[in-house]
Amino acid sequence: MSEIKNLEPKLLWKYFYEITQIPRPSKKEHRMTEFMKKFGQEHGLETIVDKTGNVVFRKPATSGMEDRKGIILQAHMDMVPQKNADKKFDFEKDPIETWVDKGWVKAKGTTLGADNGMGVAAAMAVMTDPKLAHGPLEALFTVDEETGMTGAKNLKKGMLKGEILLNMDSEDEGELYVGCAGGVDVGATRNYKQEKTPQGMTAYKLSLKGLRGGHSGLDIHLGKANANKLMFRFFQQAECDFGMRIAEFTGGDLRNAIPRESFATIVVPSIKKAQFEKFMKGYEKMYRAEFNEVDPDIKLIFKVTDAPAKVMNEADQYRIIRGVFVCPNGVQRMSTSMPGVVETSNNLSIVRIGSGRFEAFCLCRSSVESAKEATAWKIAAGFQLAGCEVELSGSYPGWKPDMKSAILGTMKDTYKKLYGRVPEIKAIHAGLECGIIMGVYPKLDSISFGPTIRHPHSPDEKVEIESVGKFWDFLVATLKNAPKV
Repeated sequence: MSEIKNLEPKLLWKYFYEITQIPRPSKKEHRMTEFMKKFGQEHGLETIVDKTGNVVFRKPATSGMEDRKGIILQAHMDMVPQKNADKKFDFEKDPIETWVDKGWVKAKGTTLGADNGMGVAAAMAVMTDPKLAHGPLEALFTVDEETGMTGAKNLKKGMLKGEILLNMDSEDEGELYVGCAGGVDVGATRNYKQEKTPQGMTAYKLSLKGLRGGHSGLDIHLGKANANKLMFRFFQQAECDFGMRIAEFTGGDLRNAIPRESFATIVVPSIKKAQFEKFMKGYEKMYRAEFNEVDPDIKLIFKVTDAPAKVMNEADQYRIIRGVFVCPNGVQRMSTSMPGVVETSNNLSIVRIGSGRFEAFCLCRSSVESAKEATAWKIAAGFQLAGCEVELSGSYPGWKPDMKSAILGTMKDTYKKLYGRVPEIKAIHAGLECGIIMGVYPKLDSISFGPTIRHPHSPDEKVEIESVGKFWDFLVATLKNAPKV
C-alpha cells in the first residue's frame, strides 16, 4: 500500500498515503479532524478547529509576495464508504488498501477516497513546502461534504480572511469549474400493513448485482442503471403476472451514489414456480441488452429460501410499487445556456421495505433553483399519491458562474503558459461547497479544479497519476501568479 509514497510529487503523495490510513467516512471524521489539528500545530501553522469539526490553517506570505490577495485552499475531509459485496472491510476501522495499475492509483474493492483526499493532500503539501512562493494562505478542511455539506453550512463569518477560494474537489485535470448545481433531499416514508404469508407460496432471495454505480451528479448523464429502478420495474410486472408478494427490500445506501445493488425477499404461488424462474432469467437478459454499453455485467440472482412469516398487504404493496416505479430518475433536463451540461436530475438513491415500514430517499440536483424545486415537488407528488409522508430537506444553493473573475483570468493564462492550451471552462452537475461558502462570504472569487478522478463514489474509483503531477504544478504556479491586492 505504501508504494504510492514513491510517486511524484512526493510530498503530496506522502500526505495522501497518510490520509488513506485514517478512517473517515462521512459524519465520522473525528479522527481526521484530530489528525489535521495535530498536523497544523506540529508544522507551526496557525490552526483553528470549529465546533463542527472544520479545520483552518493559516500561513503568512513568503518574502516579496505580501501584496497578493489572500487565497483559501479548500477541500473536504470525508469520503464515500462504498465497497464490493464480497469485500470484507470496515470503513470505521480499516485503512484503504491502495495499489498502482497502469498509470492509475486504485483501491482494492473499496472507494479510494481520492475524492477529496487529493485536495486535502495538496493543501497540506502547499502549507508545509518551504520552497513555494505565495501570498497569504489559508487552508479550509470541511467535514461531511458527501452526506449533507454540514461543514460548509456551519461555517461562521470571520473564520476566513482570504479573498480567493480555490476549491480542489473537481475531477478532470485541465478543466476549471466556475459554477455547480444546487441540491435538495427528498424523503418519502409510510407505514404499511403486514399479513401472514399465504399458503402454497415459494419464497426467493433476489439479488440485483453487477451494476457499476457512480457519482449521482458527475455520472448521471452516462445513463447508468439504477438498481432500485430496475428492481421495482421487475416487481411491477411480477406482481401483475404472478401475484408476487414482497416481504423485504433494500437497495442503495448513499444519497449521492447511483445504487449498484438491491436485495429482496419475495414469494410467488408455487404452481407458477417454473414459469416465474424463466421470467426472472428473461429479465436479466433484457436488462443486459438494454444497458450493454454502460452496465454489461448486470446479474439478477435468485435462490429458493424459507418462506417469511409475513408479507406486505396487497393494497399497500400495489401503491408502493407504483410510487417507486414512477419516481423520476436520471437526467431530467439538459442546460440550454451551457450545452452538454446537465441542468436538472434526480437519483433514487435508497429504498427500504421491512417490518411494516417503507422508506425512499432521493437527491435532486439542478443549476436552476426553480427547476430544482419543481422537480423535488414532482417527486414528492408521486410518493404522496402512494400514501407517503414526504419531507424536503438539506437544500443547498448552486454556484452562479462569474466569467469576469480575476482568478479565472489568472488561471487561464497560467495554464496556457504551462501546457500550451487554454483550460476548458465548465459548470459541474454536482454539489460543490463553493456556493455554500460564498453564501457566508459573498465577495469570494472562486474556482474549482483538481486531478483526473474516475468513478468516484464507487469501488472502481481511481486517480490518474500523471494528472496529479499536472494539477500540482498548476496549483503551485497559480499561487506564484496570484492577483495583487
